[in-house]
Amino acid sequence: MDKVLLSIGHGFSASVLGAHLIKDGWTVYGTTRSVEKAKKLNNDGVNSIIWPGTNLTPYIQKATHILTSVSPNSQGDPVLDQYNEVFSKNTFDWVGYLSTTGVYGNHNGGWVDENSPLKPTTTRGQLREEAEFAWSKLNVNLHIFRLAGIYGPGRGPFSKVRNGTARRIIKEGQLFSRIHVDDIAQVLLASIRYPRQGAIYNVCDDTPAPPEDVIAYAAELLGMPIPLAVDYNEADMTPMARSFYAENKRVRNDLIKEELGIELKFPDYKTGLQSLL
Repeated sequence: MDKVLLSIGHGFSASVLGAHLIKDGWTVYGTTRSVEKAKKLNNDGVNSIIWPGTNLTPYIQKATHILTSVSPNSQGDPVLDQYNEVFSKNTFDWVGYLSTTGVYGNHNGGWVDENSPLKPTTTRGQLREEAEFAWSKLNVNLHIFRLAGIYGPGRGPFSKVRNGTARRIIKEGQLFSRIHVDDIAQVLLASIRYPRQGAIYNVCDDTPAPPEDVIAYAAELLGMPIPLAVDYNEADMTPMARSFYAENKRVRNDLIKEELGIELKFPDYKTGLQSLL
């Protein structure tokens, strides 16, 4: 039987997965809001769908695999709001939901794994927790992926360092986990190969690190001056940026290694940034 992926919200991470699947002979449908992005998707071999605006029911019905990365809002998950019943009436080889490690909330720099309690402190994290729960209530072959901070080609600290807008914001003890987009793709591919209904995976690298260290290392690689340090309490930040600093934790990734056999291509930010450069 032909393999068909419907990727709802076909963005940065989904595009890398889609490229792998298309090479393997899959048919990939991907939704986007933008006509310009739709043209790019078509050029990349993806069958683009403008959504919202197009009825997804026939695409859901023909898909063997579903991936959704659409952000929930205060009304809930936009995909489930429209298509809950359609999903319930169809069977799939695999359904993937891209969530965030933000669902764990603040653990004051302590370690969390997939069994840790969910206690998000940000609205964004709370909405993701609710969306995870809504998807898990469906009787579909669901797999949840809690992603750390995503970086990859075109998305990293180099442009800010180059144009002089990078800042090393210092908040004592603050750590973030990260993940290279290529490693997200290999985790998703492995899960598709070895599905386990109800599985939840943390997707992050081995080395949670202070954000100021990442900026400093990017500057070193570029041979540029290390940006000045700014105290968190005095930094001019957007509410969104400040919310990231409200939570502090180290995220364990043992399960993707033990169950899916993952060997990370970029186990820390240094190898990741070197490859981007």
